[in-house]
Amino acid sequence: MVIVSFNVRDYLRACLESLFASLERCGLAVRVIVVDNASRDGSPDMVRTHFPTVELIEPGENLGFARANNVALQALGFGGAATPAEGLPEAVWLLNPDTEVLGKAPAILLERLREAPEVGAVGPRLCYGDGRFQHAGFAFPGLAQVFLDLFPLHPRLLESRLNGRYPRAWYERGRPFQVDMLLGAALMVRREVIQQVGMLDEGYFIYVEELDWCRRMKEAGWAVEVVPAARVVHHGGQSTGQFREEMARALWQSRLRYYEKFSPRPYVALVRLLVRLGLAYRRWREP
Repeated sequence: MVIVSFNVRDYLRACLESLFASLERCGLAVRVIVVDNASRDGSPDMVRTHFPTVELIEPGENLGFARANNVALQALGFGGAATPAEGLPEAVWLLNPDTEVLGKAPAILLERLREAPEVGAVGPRLCYGDGRFQHAGFAFPGLAQVFLDLFPLHPRLLESRLNGRYPRAWYERGRPFQVDMLLGAALMVRREVIQQVGMLDEGYFIYVEELDWCRRMKEAGWAVEVVPAARVVHHGGQSTGQFREEMARALWQSRLRYYEKFSPRPYVALVRLLVRLGLAYRRWREP
């Protein structure tokens, strides 16, 4: 288990409490690593005091999401596609600090990986802190999603397949279903996948890392699934919400990097044009 945290002490404590309670119900014995990205709210001291079995890594600076997770993956023994399997964990669960684990979620996700060898990564059903439904899986983004993000139209379109969402009915059925990508808030990845496709791309400081990772998994032939029987509360945006303007810029920087990495130049040019028009539209609408 890997948790990257930044200035969310109370959420992190609730996350760890729920995680250890779930692990006890499951009967799972696992390594839990917290990478603290130079928090100033006493998070490291809280972890040391209340969760002495947690392996706390303090790099002394904010490494961002991808780099900090990779530090933990390296501590677990991963070092690239050629890493030998001996001594590596069967799977790694990346968990956001603003989550709360319900029931036997980690055991349910791990069991799905064990019974479906073609599946490389799994994620639980997510909900917000007030119980509202939250999408856990998405289709790879295209021009329609870029447009709808910049020019929001009717809510039905925002919740549609056109905007990369999968039907809520699929979650309600309770059976695992394939998606293009999983939200990184609670992403469990098979050992062999990390060995094959490598770790997270550190070219992303924040945002889009899990999209890039899932894209590489799918291109390598692995399936990616939502497992609705596993449930996790995801409060969402508790770290990034501390720096809204900076994070908005970081989001589009990461998205553009993703398109430049995986798309042809004419496609990237269209994305850049849409972004310029969308940002101009937003400035025009601001009072």
